[in-house]
Amino acid sequence: MRNEAKPKNWNEVKTNDSWAIFKIMGEFVSGYEKLSKIGPCVSIFGSARTLPNDPYYLLAENIAKKITENGYGVITGGGPGIMEAGNKGAHLAGGTSVGLNIALPFEQHDNPYIDGDKSIDFDYFFVRKVMFVKYSQGFVVMPGGFGTLDELFEAITLIQTHKIGKFPIILVGTKFWKGLMDWIKETLVQENKNVSPEDLDLIHLVDNEDEVLEILNNFYNDSELSPNF
Repeated sequence: MRNEAKPKNWNEVKTNDSWAIFKIMGEFVSGYEKLSKIGPCVSIFGSARTLPNDPYYLLAENIAKKITENGYGVITGGGPGIMEAGNKGAHLAGGTSVGLNIALPFEQHDNPYIDGDKSIDFDYFFVRKVMFVKYSQGFVVMPGGFGTLDELFEAITLIQTHKIGKFPIILVGTKFWKGLMDWIKETLVQENKNVSPEDLDLIHLVDNEDEVLEILNNFYNDSELSPNF
């Protein structure tokens, strides 16, 4: 006789969901307490699969060094690839190196270049993304996959809908990003009118560390905005 699964106790499921709120609250509290002390930082995003000998890895490392030498710290997702490169550059330049780690079934492990007191672990992606947005003075987005695109478009959406203050979003790698940006401008902006031209004003396409630093400095020198904490 076939074994039949016992019906779920939906009242118990609902109770467990309710208790999860306290774990979520704990992640927010821990993140806020630690990150509120770090000073102005820039988040660097990109693929966890990028190898140390890849030109984009080396470029991310140089970008992190450059912006750290000019007073910014660096926040990454704490893992390998581009994230490691960002933390490595900040570490080598003697600056603040923050890692917002999350447990994943593959790819993710802490890289060794995060400051010992600035490595924070998360279970929830949405909590982690709040920390990136709240405590970053800019996003530097290197070539990456779905996770990188998710973080990029969430930031753009929050700025577009005035849920957060404006900050520069810098896409690094013209060859990688040009096709996406052309599609956004030609299809979303011009053809379908689903995006306003001014929504793209804060998105910059660059290829080197000097351009990244120039955009960051110009934004905060020319605007009345101050770092967001």
